[in-house]
Amino acid sequence: MTNRERAAIMTTASIANCPVTLQHDNPGMEVTLTPRQGEAPGIDYIDVALTATEPTRPNSIMLTWDYKSIDVHQRTCTEQRPNLGGCGRARTRSSAARGAPVWCMYNYAGDNRTTIAVADAINTCEISAAHQEETAILICSIELLIDPVPPLTEYTTTIRIDTREQKYWQAMQDVSDWWAAMPEYTPAPVPETARLPFYSTWYSYHLGITPDAIEKECRLAKALGMEAVIVDDGWQTDDMNRGYSYCGDWEAAASKFPDFREHVDRVHAIGMKYLLWFSVPFMGVNAKHYDRFKDKCLTRPENNPNQKWFTLDPRFPEVREYLIGVYERCINEFDLDGFKLDFIDCFGTNEETKDAFGDGRDYQSVPEAADRLMSDVITRLKAIKPDVMIEFRQGYIGPAMRKYGNIFRVGDEPNNAGGNRIGSMLLRALSGTTAVHSDMVMWHYEDTVESAAQQLIHALFTVPQISVRLDEVPASHVDMIRRYCAFWREHRDVLLDGTIAPLQPQFAYPVVISETESKVAAAAYANGFVPLPPVAGRTLILVNGTLEPRVVIELPDPLGARRVQIWNCTGACVSDEEQELAAGLHAIAVPAAGTAVIG
Repeated sequence: MTNRERAAIMTTASIANCPVTLQHDNPGMEVTLTPRQGEAPGIDYIDVALTATEPTRPNSIMLTWDYKSIDVHQRTCTEQRPNLGGCGRARTRSSAARGAPVWCMYNYAGDNRTTIAVADAINTCEISAAHQEETAILICSIELLIDPVPPLTEYTTTIRIDTREQKYWQAMQDVSDWWAAMPEYTPAPVPETARLPFYSTWYSYHLGITPDAIEKECRLAKALGMEAVIVDDGWQTDDMNRGYSYCGDWEAAASKFPDFREHVDRVHAIGMKYLLWFSVPFMGVNAKHYDRFKDKCLTRPENNPNQKWFTLDPRFPEVREYLIGVYERCINEFDLDGFKLDFIDCFGTNEETKDAFGDGRDYQSVPEAADRLMSDVITRLKAIKPDVMIEFRQGYIGPAMRKYGNIFRVGDEPNNAGGNRIGSMLLRALSGTTAVHSDMVMWHYEDTVESAAQQLIHALFTVPQISVRLDEVPASHVDMIRRYCAFWREHRDVLLDGTIAPLQPQFAYPVVISETESKVAAAAYANGFVPLPPVAGRTLILVNGTLEPRVVIELPDPLGARRVQIWNCTGACVSDEEQELAAGLHAIAVPAAGTAVIG
């Protein structure tokens, strides 16, 4: 509920055998709840409808119900970290440009207990649960229409509740499929290059990029199996201070890039696609266009004199048209293949301006305006280059964002293998066919090759992005990158496109398994054993994401005599022999960061 005083108008309904209470303070509007049974036992829907005789700006509405916390140990949504169960209140807030309106509760066996999702992924809503300590009951709630929307006579959305006995990852995938089937959330097509390894300049160079450095890295990256480069922040400014005070004009820094198109042409001649970074909402105080747009920001510059950049207000049509024009100009002038469009989640409602309507704005809702902006961006860029690639970062990865972006990248996790693993599992759960990329992997160049390899192995089930200086890392690290890219590309069919099972999220996914009809791939990220599904008739691929010298597997059925090939992380074959594999536990001598294929 919002903090303002409200006269509670209450309605009740029942879904999944739980009484649901609706509260709102919209006098003169009729708000109804209509429960209905879903397409299978255990799936229930509740349709929410608001109607008014005259256009009225609605206040938020709240649905609440009690949920017995029985055999419920964890809950997750779209945040970067799993949300462990316990006392207090947990919540997730989402809108068109931030998160996704979904909430899943499950037990330590990974079994779904209840998965809640909202059809309206544009307007701001919040799903939460407060733990009532006296009774161990979770007071669940969904608040809709939190941020201002324009006056309306009709609004409808649907709540989906799934209590079926299945694994939590399947419940989340079903929600993703539910959204994707809605015409308003049809996912953008994914070009083939978006599903192949990338090189990124961010961690390796930060703002210190030059054409020579980028082209040198591209020549090396291409030989190692990478097919595209993302040139990050620094191309548009000579300023070496971190921050965005020079963002907004989006012209190549002449001192660094005297002829940007010739530079891109040279990268294309190497055989690499070229994506360029933009911080979409930011207008810096040092930009030439600042004076033009300083009165069209979500935060008022006059109230924040020490701030160096501001978030543009997408409710102004000239803001949207300016940004789209920038991308059209750059894709045409530079012959770009794609864009890394950053910080879209900053298009959030700001207390300073959330009630500022009119005065040139053609939208009253910031999420709706952000949706319009991004819809127009992808439509107009695809008219120029149909296979344009658009990368979004974790945080803005909901069903609305799948309409415009075909690459979702794990949030910033520099030199953090575990963070990449956790973020990638959360992204894989909801992203469907959208290409899921790792955060750019990097490491200290004096690290051991086995330790460095962990950064890539913990991002195994995503498209890898690599951001180290390839001519400065040791030769063994280069061998490891070459081996990893070749191994990943050989088994991309199962690593990227298989049916994925991220086990034991309460322990941050110590085992991840992916399956196709012909392959089973399993990665071990902790000591213990890997409980495998039936493998008979399929190739088994094992990856050691630990620094231990073995992987322990449990076979449910005997495999008989099978060829077992084992490699270290630089690609040297350390064993190739036939082994008799009965049902039960087996310790396979896979070296640290190594791989095995059991044919």
